[in-house]
Amino acid sequence: MSAAKETDRKTIHATTEMKKLMASHFTELAEAKKNGRPKVAWCTSVGPAELLHAMGFLVYYPENHGALLGATRMATEFIPAANAVGYSPEICSYLTADVGAYLKGVTPLTKAYGLKEVPRADILVYNTNQCRDVQDWFAFYAREWNVPLIGVHTHRNIKEVKDYHIADLAEQMKAMIPVLEEVSGNRFDIDKLRETVALSLECTKLWRQVLECGAAKPAPLTFFDATIHMAPAVVLRGLPQAIDYYKLLLKELKERIANSVAAVEGERHRLYWDGMPIWGKLRELSQQFMTLRTNIVASSYCNSWIFDAFDPAQPFESMARAYTELFIVRDESYKEAYMEQWIKTFSIDGIIFHDARTCPNNSNSRYGMPQRMGTRLGLPVLVINGDLNDLRCYSEEQTRTNIEAFIEQLDEKRSC
Repeated sequence: MSAAKETDRKTIHATTEMKKLMASHFTELAEAKKNGRPKVAWCTSVGPAELLHAMGFLVYYPENHGALLGATRMATEFIPAANAVGYSPEICSYLTADVGAYLKGVTPLTKAYGLKEVPRADILVYNTNQCRDVQDWFAFYAREWNVPLIGVHTHRNIKEVKDYHIADLAEQMKAMIPVLEEVSGNRFDIDKLRETVALSLECTKLWRQVLECGAAKPAPLTFFDATIHMAPAVVLRGLPQAIDYYKLLLKELKERIANSVAAVEGERHRLYWDGMPIWGKLRELSQQFMTLRTNIVASSYCNSWIFDAFDPAQPFESMARAYTELFIVRDESYKEAYMEQWIKTFSIDGIIFHDARTCPNNSNSRYGMPQRMGTRLGLPVLVINGDLNDLRCYSEEQTRTNIEAFIEQLDEKRSC
């Protein structure tokens, strides 16, 4: 077997269907902009998409575009264009890559799906549960295109989600309805919202089951697989297509488990990844871990689209709860307890924290958490310095060396 084949992830056959779904999603958006109907709403990836679908919008997620810019390694080229108009190189590189690409008139959607440009928004809807950057990101386009900008302002650093948190956010979502009605030309229908929330609930249940397949020994998928296959949970949540896809993917993964098919041949070590992916280096990192017979079987990031709280009987309140219970919104004690539960369930041997330079809200390595987690659980911990999109913040040689040393540490621990 060639070296290239030894370091390639096993093909997940459902990927072919996922690619078709994504192509259909972007083609539909392009047709909507061409025809003027239905209206297109931009939404943050963990924003109130269910409400937008219920109001008849097609929904576009610019964070998905930001990740695509990173994965195609176009981001670093475009970030300086956003810096030149006043956006700091220290803020979210999804934002700066996306704005820079717009200013340059370039998008990877052209090569991937034939779109000449990103589908322009008729309205922009954000949720600050991730960070304030999404609000400023959407504000750029609101000024550029002179379209409405509305959003939800989430409480942050929460230990326990309280009723007043939920009541506040539910009312903020309800307050958006008059503007959404005006832009969409449709009247709000509570039954349509309940139907959409029910679809999102089914999607998130299936996505949880997909990720929980990683607890099997050997694991049938990797973190790197999950970053790809989470796409329908991100951009098709609230639509039946996402449910159909995860049923297909789950069937394949369960067959792998039944037949002891390992995503990483000869799996020796099982790791947990905290923080954002390094989009432009997914392939290289996947290959290195494959060579080291090490599988990253669980992560905080891919769990971001598990929304157990959705309830069609209480659509606004359950959306508010689902989007407030997010890992990124919670305080350090909650995050550590959450990670510990997954680490034990997935039989983790070591933890990797990615300190993403431009994403402090999704980097948990800056206030002593790696040291606390390592000491409490008795596990080796590695912090990787990098970024989600800006590869100028990432040293491939240093990271490769650090990972090799980390796996040697795991080997020594096992031999003791």
